[in-house]
Amino acid sequence: MKNTDKARKPGRKKPASRKQPAAAQSRRKGFWRILLRLALLGLVLLAGWMVYLDAQVTSRFEGRRFEVPSRVYARPLELYSGAPVSAAALEQELALAGFHKGDGSRSGSYQRSGGRFLISSRGFDFPDGKEPRRHLALNIAGDQVQSLKVVKGPDSGIVRLEPAQIGGIYPAHQEDRILVQLDKLPELLPAALMSVEDRSFYDHHGIAPLSIARAILANIRAGGIVQGGSTLTQQLVKNFFLTREQTLLRKGNEALMSILLELHYSKSDILETYLNEVYLGQAGTRSIHGFGLASQFYFAEALEDLLPHQLALLVGMVKGPSYYNPRRHSQRATARRNLVLDQMQQAGLLGESDAQRARSLPLGVSDKASFSQNRYPAYIDLVRRHLARDYKEEDLRSEGLRIFTTLNPAMQMAAEKAVTETLPRLGDEALESALVVTAKDSGEVLALVGGRDPRYAGFNRALDASRQIGSLVKPFVYLAALSQPQRYTLITPLQDTRFTLKFENGTVWQPKNYDGLERGEVPLHQALSKSYNLPVVRVGLDIGLAEVKSTLQVFGTSSAISDYPSMLLGAVAMTPVNVAQIYQGLATSGFNTPLRTIREVTDAGGEPLSRYSLQVNQVADPAAVHLLQYAMQETMQEGTGRSAYNTVPRALALAGKTGTTDDGRDAWFAGFSGDLLAVVWVGRDDNGATRLTGASGALPVWSNFMAQVPQNSFTPVVPDGVQYHWVNVQQQALTDEQCENARLMPFITGSEPKQTITCAGALPQKIRGWFEGLFQ
Repeated sequence: MKNTDKARKPGRKKPASRKQPAAAQSRRKGFWRILLRLALLGLVLLAGWMVYLDAQVTSRFEGRRFEVPSRVYARPLELYSGAPVSAAALEQELALAGFHKGDGSRSGSYQRSGGRFLISSRGFDFPDGKEPRRHLALNIAGDQVQSLKVVKGPDSGIVRLEPAQIGGIYPAHQEDRILVQLDKLPELLPAALMSVEDRSFYDHHGIAPLSIARAILANIRAGGIVQGGSTLTQQLVKNFFLTREQTLLRKGNEALMSILLELHYSKSDILETYLNEVYLGQAGTRSIHGFGLASQFYFAEALEDLLPHQLALLVGMVKGPSYYNPRRHSQRATARRNLVLDQMQQAGLLGESDAQRARSLPLGVSDKASFSQNRYPAYIDLVRRHLARDYKEEDLRSEGLRIFTTLNPAMQMAAEKAVTETLPRLGDEALESALVVTAKDSGEVLALVGGRDPRYAGFNRALDASRQIGSLVKPFVYLAALSQPQRYTLITPLQDTRFTLKFENGTVWQPKNYDGLERGEVPLHQALSKSYNLPVVRVGLDIGLAEVKSTLQVFGTSSAISDYPSMLLGAVAMTPVNVAQIYQGLATSGFNTPLRTIREVTDAGGEPLSRYSLQVNQVADPAAVHLLQYAMQETMQEGTGRSAYNTVPRALALAGKTGTTDDGRDAWFAGFSGDLLAVVWVGRDDNGATRLTGASGALPVWSNFMAQVPQNSFTPVVPDGVQYHWVNVQQQALTDEQCENARLMPFITGSEPKQTITCAGALPQKIRGWFEGLFQ
């Protein structure tokens, strides 16, 4: 038997011994080939990823880096000898504009002793020029500036304080910032920031391996995260491009993007962007970004005015704005600030004595933010609607526009107080209200309240509550009549008696007075001042519904007006703002002035974009309007508005009109002084009945407001074509001043009575003249 196994074994082993090294070699080669291919693939992917990241970095930096909200300012307070402002109102405005109590010599501070003020203004870049910083001394008495002296700074007879910021139009993500430029910052700020956050900022290329190693070592020793190794560039990349998740992938992207950022942009560019981007706090839904806004938010000061201990606090807060919030955690914030001061001293930025003094100071944080988000939501709502005529919403949210409005903070506070104080006294918790205040001659909206809660940013009744206006329509009916002097004068007798109208469709309408009474014959002026319904319907039907409708439209009514006679009693729906618009023409003797809330808009750099000038259109005969104003003054003295003088000083001459709709669903009052026009609506959102009238519901709110603010009496200039005569209204005749029932009243020339009576009775003018001539 052949030993085939022996013969074959060597043969099987030899090939195996040759193949194994070859296979291993082949496997190694395959491994390296795969590794090489993977490496190449990785490099390709990395290169592609770098291209992608580079595009991300450059696109953000090449384009608009920040969305900056538009800022809305109140009108500036002008101070001069004789300026109408009370001491309390001035102090409120100073607080609103971010001034704080102090010695009155440091920028942004004031000192008050009774009516004496020391004020140190900050200066402000107005659209028409820069208002410099000044130290002021003024004295207020009797709701008026008695004396004003510029203690320091350029002398001037009129000084404008910086306007209060009353709101903003913010980006959708609610970021807010004030952009600052590196060359205009206090030098100490970037130096202090780098001494704490990144000492080798000007030496590295985006990442600092040694810093990272030191941080790792420190964290290992401490057993936790006590030190970060991120450079300012890395921090900016994280805030600008990435999320806050702690993953290796994010850290890798952060490092790559930091290197790319440093490749493309200068250190100064990166540092300035960081100073504007860093998150430093939260105000409600609004996030505070950048040192510029943080300075205003925490100290009510411009960044260039901050002292070293204040800069140190802001720098310290970069590590944790919420944790070191100085308003909530003053001890933590103080400890953090002092640590930063220590590091500033070690870096040679502060001398030992300066650092020691800074550590001994209080934080110096203002009690509350110098401005909050849209503190007057109803007013800002109207501003936005006016802006929408000329600007896109996205531009308002991102371009950093400066919008200078007509809002008068003192008026606004008085208006809010009038609503919040008066409504609870009316006895129905469901009652709502709206109040619109305008400057009588210019049509500027000075104040606006949209509801019972002035801070509620929801349904704006001043703009959106379209309600029937009731008797507020009557002045326009009578104006249409008085514009025909050959037919109507203030003493024209009108029938206050019931009548019935039958329409073609068979329906019947029978108007009646609010009190249900009928008074027979009443003169026109009395029918208006007492707000009788029956006479006004008769007059309206006589001159024609089309004429009344046309009168309302030329005065600015934007609402649809029905062609039914019920419109003569106010079956016309309008918003309070619309009512203010049509009454503006009555207050200005027939010269309609479109209401406006904006004076000027500038871009972020202060360049004017839009200027909203005063517009005046004559829409009615001033002579006829003058007669109507007489009757509206009578309303306040003898008619439905007379209870206003329970609150308002009797010496203040006013004109106005009440309005009430069925079941008291709407109570209105519209009236004006020599300076102001105010319109008040009171009612329920569900249109439910109330027990109120214009006199008992809206007038108390109106009177409360008018009693709070300094203003002048309404003393209209007698226009050409109007003459005053002493008349006996009942006799429809001219009479002597000393006669009983004599009343001095205006007439359009030629429309005065032809008959004359004396105190002894009727006496024709010719006979009277004959007797007078006989005894001369």
